[in-house]
Amino acid sequence: MSQDPRHVRHKLRCALDLATTLLDLPMTATQLESLAVELTGPVRALIAEALAAAGDDAPVDYAVARGTAGEFEESEFAGCVQRVGLDVDLDSPAATLADRLRSTQHDVVSTEVPDSTTLGITVRPGTLACWHWWLGTLGVAPSTVAVDGTAAVGHGSCKGVTVHLRGDGVPDLLTDRAAARLMGVLVEPSAR
Repeated sequence: MSQDPRHVRHKLRCALDLATTLLDLPMTATQLESLAVELTGPVRALIAEALAAAGDDAPVDYAVARGTAGEFEESEFAGCVQRVGLDVDLDSPAATLADRLRSTQHDVVSTEVPDSTTLGITVRPGTLACWHWWLGTLGVAPSTVAVDGTAAVGHGSCKGVTVHLRGDGVPDLLTDRAAARLMGVLVEPSAR
């Protein structure tokens, strides 16, 4: 489990957002963010305690270079596959965004950067609130999201980068349609 304070704060924010929405508590986004920041320290301490109790038998994350695959340089780190086009500058907007998301968000399963302004990203959110966060962060309108088997796919734009978002396992999260509509991650087609 990651001890990165941004990861803990993000997970807390998602959990608090979902709880306050489902319980219909009158909290603003600013209040939720402040509460998440306040709780980050104590929760990180609990995580550290749990990790220490688990012992030193935990597997170590490491990078595995996979080489080139067609037009891409491919590597893997901590279970996240990264593919970058051979002619893409690593300082390009898409590569920078992919790197930031991979390093700060544990939900990221893979990223693909075919050119300097296009990012394909696969995430595995654990909750509706996390899926809502991904949609908002990457500028994907819920009305454009389609279910494709065991995943939801959508397209958006973030910081000048065209984003192709794939959410593995999201259809299972959408089984509570009322909660999904309430969270704004599911838009029902209008009756004509």
